[in-house]
Formats: sequence, structure tokens, C-alpha cells
Amino acid sequence: MAKSVAKQLPLKLRSGHKTDVRAQFAALCWRVKNDKVQICLITSRTRKRWIIPKGWPMHKQTPANAAATEAFEEAGLSGEAIDFCLGVFSYSKPQKVGNAPIITMVYPLHVTHVHADWPEKGQRRRKWMSPAKAAKKIKEPELKRIVAAFKPRKIGR
Repeated sequence: MAKSVAKQLPLKLRSGHKTDVRAQFAALCWRVKNDKVQICLITSRTRKRWIIPKGWPMHKQTPANAAATEAFEEAGLSGEAIDFCLGVFSYSKPQKVGNAPIITMVYPLHVTHVHADWPEKGQRRRKWMSPAKAAKKIKEPELKRIVAAFKPRKIGR
């Protein structure tokens, strides 16, 4: 019997305070090349660490579609956004005064198009690598585990 995945609904956003725990949505961008799964990592804008595209919720978009929008803006990648959360990781985002706690939900994006030009091209690098190599480059322990364990066939398709 085929496994069914619940369809996500678009979000209706309300305002909060900058010190509240906030949510972000991230795209685990993947493709198959030469029969091997590859993950795309990008560099952060300021500290140049290897990360995955992520950003804030977007009004009237599903979490997976918001993650896909970030993948295009930050990495120049587009494809099939899948409404299945692979896992969650947390980090602290530096603010003008202190740090803000962030919880980030990760959604797979099956990349079908790699754009030559994109909004943040001059601010970041992107690189394709195996899930194992990508996991070694990532700092956040929970994200490292999500990336290392990623298998496209396990996402309810």
C-alpha cells in the first residue's frame, strides 16, 4: 500500500517579537548525477560557513514552497518542492542585542534546473557534493544528521 503524505496548507502569519523563538524553512536541494545523489550547499553571506538555503515563513505559501523560494534566491536552484519535513534543527541568530533562537524545518527540493544567474549570486558560493561530504561541512549537529541520513526514496514518494 502506498504511503500518503498530508498536503500542506498556506500559512497565515501574525506578528511576533524579535526575541521570540522563531521558525524558518530550509531547502535540502538534491539531484541525481551519474547515478549518485548530490546535495547542494551554499555559503552564508557573512561568515562563509556551508549551509542550506533557508528563510522566514512567507504569507500564503506552504513551508515547502517558502523553502523553494529561498533555494532560488540564495542558490539559483528550482525544482519540485516536496511537502514532507525531513527534520528540524535549531541555531541562534545574532541580533543587534543578543541572539534570537531559531527552529528550522527542512524540506526536500528535487532540483530540476540550475540557474546561471540568481538574486544572491554575488554574495554566496554553491557547491554540489555527496550527502556524506555535505554533512561533514555543516556545523549544526541536527542538520548534519538530516543531511547524512538523506535518501530520496524515503520521502513518501
